Amino acid sequence: MNKIVIVGGGHAAAQLCASLAEAGLGARVHLVCAEPELPYQRPPLSKAFLKNPAETLQALRAEAWYAEAGITLHRADPALAIDRAGQRLQLQSGRALDYGQLVLATGARARRLPQLLVELANVAVLRNAADALALRAGLAGAASLTVLGGGFIGLEVAASARALGLAVRVIEAAPRLLARSVSAELAAHVLATHQAAGIEFFLGVGSVDVEHDGQRLLALQVDGQAMAVDQLLLGIGAEPDTALAEAAGLALANGIRVDSAMRSSDAAILAIGDVANFPVAEAWAPPGTRLRLESVQNANDQARTAAATLQGLPAAYAALPWFWSEQGAMRLQMAGLMPAADATGVSRHRRPGANAASFSILHYRDERLVCVESVNAAMDHVMSRKLLEAGRHPAPAQACDPAVALKSLL
Repeated sequence: MNKIVIVGGGHAAAQLCASLAEAGLGARVHLVCAEPELPYQRPPLSKAFLKNPAETLQALRAEAWYAEAGITLHRADPALAIDRAGQRLQLQSGRALDYGQLVLATGARARRLPQLLVELANVAVLRNAADALALRAGLAGAASLTVLGGGFIGLEVAASARALGLAVRVIEAAPRLLARSVSAELAAHVLATHQAAGIEFFLGVGSVDVEHDGQRLLALQVDGQAMAVDQLLLGIGAEPDTALAEAAGLALANGIRVDSAMRSSDAAILAIGDVANFPVAEAWAPPGTRLRLESVQNANDQARTAAATLQGLPAAYAALPWFWSEQGAMRLQMAGLMPAADATGVSRHRRPGANAASFSILHYRDERLVCVESVNAAMDHVMSRKLLEAGRHPAPAQACDPAVALKSLL
């Protein structure tokens, strides 16, 4: 039988299993997971999972479902090498899986601090269940948390730790938070909200040095200022896990380079999710734009596109990008792609919400709505996605009028 072998245990791999099972192809599927767990929900790891010691992993599908679908699981058995000529995948256990089609959904790994390459008991990252368990144990025995990095993961964990009563500081090299992800206006609101909750911030940091005894991190030297460390989270971003692809000679470019149908430079190998660098549909970005996105939406939608390709029905990936983040009392939701700050023809308009903690920011490029950021405004987010997907572009004056609901514009 012509096997479909999927490497990965995240949302992309799980959704691809579901899509192939729905198409009646489950018996051909082998899922190779480096982790011992079944694919599980990742977003709670930085929030509810950290705050509640009784919280368990939420499996995306029960083990019985995989068995009923005919999918063969290879858990706690990482893939080691791809033999492209022989179309064979080598596993750590010594087993080799022949494949007709191979899908790499290997995700991304946490970026490490170059000056801190040793493993220390009180230094954590957060990418998977093992990381979350270690961090939860570390927070339980700590009085304070230092977060290095002002991105989504770092801020979500900072808010969770503050809710647990820890003293929290966040250190960020950029002059503002979330510099690559959200607008300056939204970043300023996020900063003010976290500061009001008692989190301390150090922005625009030029240098960070470390002091450790080989077992634990003792302190950080932040622009020459010594800061004692109880527990540290490294939240300085992630790198696509391309080790398998690179060793196999696949084309890379900030991830595994794929076409609009999720095919890599080898027609028998696809890549999806956090590891895939893909061409963005012109509806959402200027022609020629390529991106690598880390979001559940992107993982799930690319899995559906890959499923169609695997069935011989390739279609260009054109899903609207959207994302969300929960940070304490803030629920941030973004639809579309943020235009570059220095792009021409760009304008931004604020739509007030029910209170000062609720609003949306609408981003236009050449009078075309391209992105909407919403804070504690779930209906705005839902309707913004519908507007963007339908290609509707309400005039800013109309869309931002608090007396006119976005849903009335559909």
